[in-house]
Amino acid sequence: MTMLPLWASLPAALLLILSGILTLTSSVGLLRFKRFYPRMHAATLGNTMGVGLVLLASIFVSSSIEGHIVIHQILITFLLIIASPVTAVLLMQAGLRRDARRPVADD
Repeated sequence: MTMLPLWASLPAALLLILSGILTLTSSVGLLRFKRFYPRMHAATLGNTMGVGLVLLASIFVSSSIEGHIVIHQILITFLLIIASPVTAVLLMQAGLRRDARRPVADD
């Protein structure tokens, strides 16, 4: 078992805690918002930023274990930053098409 140095374990722990708080806030947004579009916004932002913080913590831990800077996680972050908004846009376009077919109801 490898002991992590303090310079890697403290930032990693703080980033994981911040990620959990951000993801929890995003989940509360999903429960609290009633309409589809605000729910999509809350889920997309929480997903992208929360996973980004987890990947940054992973960079700290991996770099300390390997003994050199490990940046493989940056590729994962880059792909996530591209994929998450694209997925949200496609889901919102599907919602707009669904709303166009549905008769307008007063809220």
